Amino acid sequence: MNDRQTPADRPARKRTVHEGRVLRTERITPHMIRVVFGGPGLAAFRAGEYTDHYVKLLFPAPGAAYPEPFDMAVIRETLPREEWPRTRTYTVRAWDQDAGELTIDFVHHGDEGLAGPWADGARPGDTLRMLGPGGAYAPDPAADWHLLAGDESALPAIGAALERLPEGAVARVFVEVAGPDEEQKLATAGDADIVWLHRGGRRVGEALVEAVTALPFPAGRAQAFVHGEAGFVKDLRRLLRVEHGLGRDQLSVSGYWRRGADEDGWQSSKAEWNRQVEEEQEQGGAA
Repeated sequence: MNDRQTPADRPARKRTVHEGRVLRTERITPHMIRVVFGGPGLAAFRAGEYTDHYVKLLFPAPGAAYPEPFDMAVIRETLPREEWPRTRTYTVRAWDQDAGELTIDFVHHGDEGLAGPWADGARPGDTLRMLGPGGAYAPDPAADWHLLAGDESALPAIGAALERLPEGAVARVFVEVAGPDEEQKLATAGDADIVWLHRGGRRVGEALVEAVTALPFPAGRAQAFVHGEAGFVKDLRRLLRVEHGLGRDQLSVSGYWRRGADEDGWQSSKAEWNRQVEEEQEQGGAA
C-alpha cells in the first residue's frame, strides 16, 4: 500500500497575501528597475532568514474584479481561469523590517513581458499584491568558500548573499549581464572576487559556463549558488555534481526561467525537468 500523498491529495496550503504600496522607483541600470514597496499591507511580511527569499507577485487580469477581502482560494473557485491573477516570481532584494520597506529589482526589456513593463510604469501610490515569502538558501558561515553564479535574474539574490557574507569569507562570483552598462555596485565584507561577464550577442549563459568551468577551485568545502536560465543551470549543475563531486547539501541550483517559455509554462514543467536533469546527472556520475 502506498501512503504517499499526491499533490492533488494534499490539503491546500493557505499562503498569506500581502499588499505593497509603491514608495519610490529607481532605474539602477539601463535594464534594471528597483521598486521599493511599503505601507500597512506589509505589516505581516517577514523575511531575513534566507538571501534568496522570493515573492509571487499577483498581476490582475485585465477587466477582472476580485472579491474583498482578497482570497486566492475564493478567486479560483468562483472565477474562470482567464480572470485569475497572473503570477510572476521575484527575489526579495532587501527587506527593512524597521522601516517596513521591501525592495524588488525588475529586469526590463521594453514592452516585453508582464512584470518589467509594470515596473517601468509604476508610480508612488500604486499597489500590488504578493504571496510569500519563500526561500531556502543563505551563505553557510562554515563553508570554506562560496561560489555564486547567475544571470540578471539571479543578480538580486547574489547581491543579497554577498551582503550576508561574514568578514573575510572567500567567494568566487560570476555574473553574466548584457553589457558593461548593466554592471552594479555590490557590497560585501567578504573576500569576494567578482567577475562580470558581458553577453553581447552570445547565447545566455555561454560565457558563464565557460568561466565557471575554467575556475581553479580553491581548497576546502565549497557552497554553491547557481541560478538563472535553465539551460546553463543544467550545464553547471552537472559540472558541480559530476566533475567536482559536490553533494546536494552543498548546492542551491535552480532554473529561474527558461528560454522560449513564459513563467506559466516554465513553472508547470519545472518539477519534471528538474527530475529528469537529476536522473541524467546521477547516471552520468555513475558511468
